Amino acid sequence: MNIARAGDSAVIAEFEERIDPVVNRAAVALAESIEQAEIPGVRDVVPSYRSVAVYFDPLRTDFSAVASHLDVDRHLPSNAEEDGDVVSIPVCYGDDFGPDLEEVAATAGLTAAEVVTRHTGVTYRVFMLGFVPGFAYMASVDSRIAVARRPTPRVHVPPGSVGIAGPQTGIYPSDTPGGWQLVGRTPLSLCDFSRSVPFLLKAGDSVQFRPIEALEFRRLATSSSHAVPVEGAGPTAPKTGSSVHVIKPGLFTTIQDLGRWGLQSRGVPVAGPMDPVSHRVANALVGNERSAATLEVTLVGPELEFDDERVVAIAGAEFRVTVDDRPVPTNTAFTVPAGSRLRLGRRNRSARAYVAIEGGIRVEAILGSRATHVISRMGGHKGRALAAGDRLSLGERAPHAPLPRAPHGTPLDTLSRAEGEAALIRLLPGPQTDFFTADALDVLQSAPYRIGANSDRMGFRLEGPLLTHSRGADIISDATPLGALQVPASGQPLLLMADRPTTGGYPKIATVISADVPVAGQLAPGDRIRFTVCSAREALAALIAQEQSLMALETRMGR
Repeated sequence: MNIARAGDSAVIAEFEERIDPVVNRAAVALAESIEQAEIPGVRDVVPSYRSVAVYFDPLRTDFSAVASHLDVDRHLPSNAEEDGDVVSIPVCYGDDFGPDLEEVAATAGLTAAEVVTRHTGVTYRVFMLGFVPGFAYMASVDSRIAVARRPTPRVHVPPGSVGIAGPQTGIYPSDTPGGWQLVGRTPLSLCDFSRSVPFLLKAGDSVQFRPIEALEFRRLATSSSHAVPVEGAGPTAPKTGSSVHVIKPGLFTTIQDLGRWGLQSRGVPVAGPMDPVSHRVANALVGNERSAATLEVTLVGPELEFDDERVVAIAGAEFRVTVDDRPVPTNTAFTVPAGSRLRLGRRNRSARAYVAIEGGIRVEAILGSRATHVISRMGGHKGRALAAGDRLSLGERAPHAPLPRAPHGTPLDTLSRAEGEAALIRLLPGPQTDFFTADALDVLQSAPYRIGANSDRMGFRLEGPLLTHSRGADIISDATPLGALQVPASGQPLLLMADRPTTGGYPKIATVISADVPVAGQLAPGDRIRFTVCSAREALAALIAQEQSLMALETRMGR
């Protein structure tokens, strides 16, 4: 077993580099043992095909302490294989349902019909759930059709799409980016939070695909209780006496709290704020707990009308803010009277602002969090960005205290940069640096990267110096830490952000340190990033300094 560092807040234990039920059972047993040990500071344990990722809070524990618990000899599984269900999944192959079927056939030297026969002629084992909620990684595909991923991932893959990536096959539960070769599509929904059991498949299940025609696809899509949902599912906001009315939603405004930890092994992303520092500052200024839900505003701000008087604070990106056309400052708590309208107008700097409202936004918590994850339509308000006409319930008001202002020297100052200047982001190498040429880290630091247009909360597509692989661009899918730099076959890195998938199949050359994640979170398409490698000691020192500044602010505000 190899133990690798993944930034300053994760450890990855890697078993043999192959897809095999015995190896997988060892990984699952190790993950279960770590969870049962209840190690202080551990946030999440994520088994995959042949590895286990352990996420931890670097302010409570460290790499060495966590790695010391990864003793494989104490975690060997029994020889008995776990029982699972046998699930039959209908798939319509080819044409618009499977746009890559003909290319897979050409690569394999087969006809499209022969590819379908080979794909449906195998019973697959579900090895893990990952990427997004309900995405089941299955193996093993017939070796003749086990084609590699696409060189550049698609920006959008329709829900229900069935893909092949080497020996793996899987089904995309929701509209996400993806690099697998799409051979067909099922009308069934892999994940639906309106169901009592959200996930159609679980680890250990066996799956058999059966081919269907387009007519049956349409019939099943309208008649099955497991059909792909059209609208976002899940609980709606509880009704209370006070709310905020969304007059204009802005470009992309979502509800975020600190995210949902502990569920990545089911494919459930953490989500949460892109810039957790500004989120905490805004909450501190209005007297909320740091975990209270705020509004994350991206690039273009909303217009909100308040039912009753509330204390509000806005931190992060600089907008021109008014209450009933009267200017109010950012990074300061101010009162919005009952019936008044709060507007975030022209943006002057940075990409994302956080609107904290006294009492917090009281939408229903899903899986322990109010954070919105739009890709899986989970959390927040109906699992989506805000729209005109929405009403958001608010929590109870706190006893009024003097309205404070964030003092100079807060962590917000460290997020500032001159207009047009490249943001300096620090990295720790790994966890898969050995998949790249010896000069790849130097190339990564040699010039700035530009954030591409197709970038969002899942990740930034970077345009700049090409990184060269030495062992190929595919790995057996494993965990994807926040801030990881994945590199597909194109050689252009992808910087994984708050809504990142929980697992992925591209090697990761380096990982952004925790203290610099908020800096990256304030960037937008067109902005530039310059990377520099630092030491683990420097990463921890930066995070300690940031946390001390945040805690000093929260203490000063009496939180």
